Amino acid sequence: MADVQQGQSLVPDLNATLNETVTEGNVTAKFVATPQGTALAYGSLVFMALLPIFFGALRSVICASSKNATDMPETITSRDAAKFPIIASCTLFGLYVFFKIFSQEYINLLLSMYFFFLGVLALAHTISPVMNTFFPVTFSIKQYQLLFTQGSGDNKEEILNYEFDSRDIVCLALSSVVGVWYLLKKHWIANNILGLAFALNGVEMLHLNNVPTGCILLGGLFVYDVFWVFGTNVMVTVAKSFEAPIKLVFPQDLLEKGLEANNFAMLGLGDIVIPGIFIALLLRFDISLKKNTRTYFYTSFLAYIFGLGFTIFVMHTYKHAQPALLYLVPSCIGLPVFVAKLKGELTDMFSYESSAEILPHTPRLTHFPTISGSPASLADSMQHKPSSPRRRRPNPSVM
Repeated sequence: MADVQQGQSLVPDLNATLNETVTEGNVTAKFVATPQGTALAYGSLVFMALLPIFFGALRSVICASSKNATDMPETITSRDAAKFPIIASCTLFGLYVFFKIFSQEYINLLLSMYFFFLGVLALAHTISPVMNTFFPVTFSIKQYQLLFTQGSGDNKEEILNYEFDSRDIVCLALSSVVGVWYLLKKHWIANNILGLAFALNGVEMLHLNNVPTGCILLGGLFVYDVFWVFGTNVMVTVAKSFEAPIKLVFPQDLLEKGLEANNFAMLGLGDIVIPGIFIALLLRFDISLKKNTRTYFYTSFLAYIFGLGFTIFVMHTYKHAQPALLYLVPSCIGLPVFVAKLKGELTDMFSYESSAEILPHTPRLTHFPTISGSPASLADSMQHKPSSPRRRRPNPSVM
């Protein structure tokens, strides 16, 4: 669910405004978060949301300019952007029906295993550039290849062709520790580590081809978010039932209970990735202008901070969960467009083609990941099949 909300656990009651109930004998009292605890939780959520956007945007530039097939991004075209909210709505409603018909316990068990593997891959990809700087020169680097094919002879079809080395194995091992921690304990810190990895991978690897496409995508998901949050109880039900690291959480009672706190404020990953890929596009547009400035990147980044802050203000004032894209989309699109109009670069902005200028042969998005809860916890990462036996690191996808 794309919103900032308060809850009692990682599967919250979305209508809760005051949280944990404590019962002693016949006396029942509701725990009320202190102003200090609330401020710490909201401030931490904002800070965590900014990390994958900032660093994911920087890494998207490297990803777009890379000629290594391993790091080639997926590109969303205008047609893909137009279809995305419709497919997201169908999938969201399908999940709603699933949770109504089948046992929530068994569905979440399957989802936990699924996100365990995806989370390990996403986290390994995230920490790999940093970890590689720590390996000594004498470290033995051995190459490996994992290849799956279907059929034989001329009819042989490649299913998976994944090349990696001994450094990647170390990263996978470290990431597996966090994955097992989340799988066994569902601890909020492990949830956040995997969630940040998903979000950063999404902003880095999922590219918009131009600004009009970004406007179509954000506009469509703006309507999607408002309708499913305010118009029905479908998204609320799915978000209550869905256990997966598709959100960032921070306890409002951390000062009172420490790391065992359980009175969470939370933010859906879709509210990070969707605006994040648009902000990353504007960074690449800044670079294309060759003016050695980052005007539109910083403008959109500040607009995101304002929009998210306003979301928290409205949510806290009215004590009700809010669709954050309701506030993020107008600010993230409106302010950069206004600045471009003032600078006389509006035509340049809307005629800029990211994939054509930086990476002519970037593959376009040919399918959508299965979607859960938020429209794009979703964009976090995309799975695809390479069509030729080249080195290609599988991108973790989100159900």
